[in-house]
Amino acid sequence: MSVLLYAETENGIFKKAAFEVASYAKGVADALGTNVVAVSVNANDASELGKYGVQKVLNISNESLNSFKAKTYTTIITEAAKQENSDVVILSSSANSKYISGLLAGQLKAAIASNVVKLPVSTSPLTVERTAFTNKAFQQTVLNTDIKIISVSSNAYGIIENEVTAEVVDFSVSPADDSIEITNIDKATDKVSIADAEVVVSGGRGLKGPENWNLIEDLADVLGAATACSKPVSDMGWRPHDEHVGQTGKPVASNLYIAIGISGAIQHLAGINASKVKVVINTDPEAPFFKAADYGVVGDAFEVVPELIEKLKAFKASNA
Repeated sequence: MSVLLYAETENGIFKKAAFEVASYAKGVADALGTNVVAVSVNANDASELGKYGVQKVLNISNESLNSFKAKTYTTIITEAAKQENSDVVILSSSANSKYISGLLAGQLKAAIASNVVKLPVSTSPLTVERTAFTNKAFQQTVLNTDIKIISVSSNAYGIIENEVTAEVVDFSVSPADDSIEITNIDKATDKVSIADAEVVVSGGRGLKGPENWNLIEDLADVLGAATACSKPVSDMGWRPHDEHVGQTGKPVASNLYIAIGISGAIQHLAGINASKVKVVINTDPEAPFFKAADYGVVGDAFEVVPELIEKLKAFKASNA
């Protein structure tokens, strides 16, 4: 019996989500009185997970697995769960983990609870709290199957250090033949990923055109933030579709979400509602976003944002 987590990597480096999932898994394991095991793929330093309470890491070193394939990764996690006799499997809420979760449930005959935000409120039966109705409500879900899968909502639990010495074990699984060949991956490596970002700065049609997007990028640079946009902006070709956030785009669960020139359509608000602090800058005081925001500025973005950037730069310089 153990708690198993899947620790995602990118170019051999653990993603932030891996540390949050490890922290959560440690909390679950303590409640169940068992140990924490992680499975990782091509991690440069698998022992790093010990900082967050992972006692054992099954690390696969196989260059053919550098490109994510859901069926293959599902096979890896399934075999790890069987080898370690794991009755709880913890995943993040990343796009890759979402692809895996359904397949994994089928392989392990397990129940899934997604969007989980807290440690189990009960261990017998295992009961977790999750968000529902696009983060407008909370639901307690009981998992009755022998094996349970928990998908932790991004930035909900946080990263908690609980250092132990992690035993790193070489793990080998025959990759599943899913008949998929990845021929090319195009990636903007110089940008902060929306999924991993603590802060997201997003722009809408209020910016009036792509030539004014420097306002978003300059503010993001000062804050070390990812840049994003509303659906109309990506539809008009001002920004690439991979920056479109909302219910029909990428969901955002950042610590801070700044919306500039975005009125706040219901689909957009549903996709960013999990963010902890929401700030809106808009000339229209009746914009729907103001009702959802924690802080609002009624003003012209072309005047407010440059002044905000200068104030932030001055603050950083005085606190360097």
